[in-house]
Amino acid sequence: MSILDRRTDYSDMKFPTAHTVLLIIAALVAGITWFLPSGQYDRLVYDSTTNEFRISGELEKSMPATQESLDDIGIKIPLENFTEGDIWKPIGIPGTYHKTTSKPQGIVDFFQAPLKGIEESIDIILFVLILGGAIGVVHSTGAFDAGVISLSSVLKGREFLLIIIITSLIAAGGTTFGLAEETIAFYPILVPVFLAAGYDAMVAIACIYIGSSIGTMASTVNPFSVIIASDSAGINWITGIQGRVMMLFLGLSLCLWYILRYARKVKKDPSTSLIYEQKEELEERFLQKKGTESKPLTGRQKFILIVFALCFVVMIYGVSSLEWWFLEMTTVFFCGSILMGFIAKTGEKAFVKSFINGAKDLLSVALIIGVARGITILMEQGQISDTLLYQSSLAVDGMPKGLFVGMLYLVYTGLSLFISSSSGMAVLTMPIFAPLADVVGIGRELIVNAYIYGQGLFAFINPTGLILASLTVVNVGFNKWLKFIMPLVVMLAVLGMIALLVGVYF
Repeated sequence: MSILDRRTDYSDMKFPTAHTVLLIIAALVAGITWFLPSGQYDRLVYDSTTNEFRISGELEKSMPATQESLDDIGIKIPLENFTEGDIWKPIGIPGTYHKTTSKPQGIVDFFQAPLKGIEESIDIILFVLILGGAIGVVHSTGAFDAGVISLSSVLKGREFLLIIIITSLIAAGGTTFGLAEETIAFYPILVPVFLAAGYDAMVAIACIYIGSSIGTMASTVNPFSVIIASDSAGINWITGIQGRVMMLFLGLSLCLWYILRYARKVKKDPSTSLIYEQKEELEERFLQKKGTESKPLTGRQKFILIVFALCFVVMIYGVSSLEWWFLEMTTVFFCGSILMGFIAKTGEKAFVKSFINGAKDLLSVALIIGVARGITILMEQGQISDTLLYQSSLAVDGMPKGLFVGMLYLVYTGLSLFISSSSGMAVLTMPIFAPLADVVGIGRELIVNAYIYGQGLFAFINPTGLILASLTVVNVGFNKWLKFIMPLVVMLAVLGMIALLVGVYF
């Protein structure tokens, strides 16, 4: 049986599937475009070939790439941030918001949006499918089952270390280079390990997803959030790093305590698991069937697992050091699966069958990624994202500095539903919100931190983000996740607010 063999979860039949949840959100967004005015900020982008700034919007023009040009249009960002490639996306120009012709999204737009989302997300979708194929090849050799048994015997009595190590390592990846989409690869591998250690699948999901989320929520050197946001705010990314490091330490400690507390309870009494009714189903999917003989790892299986692990090492190194993205990551697993097929000596037909079956198991996840992207497309076509940003800037302008930072934190949390891209959020909002810091008398680094904490906080539950795709890999309902995570989200929200207020007044 495939490690990701899907079965009906009757306990969750009253709650919609992840795909349906996203389609409901898409319908709501399409409906909003009929009532919310369309509008846009003018955008500025640097053209390195001509050494000019190009402005799109009402002011369609080009201008010399000089500091004076930036000052003239109210962008307080050093010129070198553009010329050295730190800001490569179009940024919003303060004070240029204007209403545009209303573009309500109708029935045709609604049904086309998921398809357009799949088209625009094809790089991520291809990565997920090829990854599934690689997992299918490994599983067909029996290496997963034998490896889990070996690892569980090594960790016997010290299973809690697995939670600390996995969560901390993934958080380190999140805070340094934005480890997020890549974590989809970890679920089929780590869920069996946690089940064999006596925990439930929720603990595995928590370690992977919470680790990634707290890392990105407290980004320290993440180029896709803190660095591009700082550049777009006109400050050095080092400014404010002390607060983010402290937030990372406190936030990670809180998350570890929360996961360990739940894990100990489940290990002591499995019936306390939030997904107890799925226990037999998940163990049948991810572990060896009860009654089958446990066999030690063979030399061939060890070699296969080493190659598979090296695929992750190469992927992480490439993303963090070589500026790789999905094409390169996908190539690594594609080549790795072929190499593992040769090592396994299963034959050409058996290899192709196991690869296709593995890809098929992650097809549902791939579709979720595309549908989620379709929601963003509806907002872009309806031109309501800038309207929401404009109204938000009006709401926080002129507030006392403590209240201003607190409200901006909440604004970023809300905007994350509509703008899920961290770099996209940074270049769109920082030129608009950063100058408001000068007005209320606080450092611009607090605007950057409010953006990071707010967007990171909502990532724990954001249905247009990665959580639904992650839950689908394990077949756990979104309602079960919300029941598990909401107390932690509230605690992290309070922690983030305190961290920002400390930055304002101390």
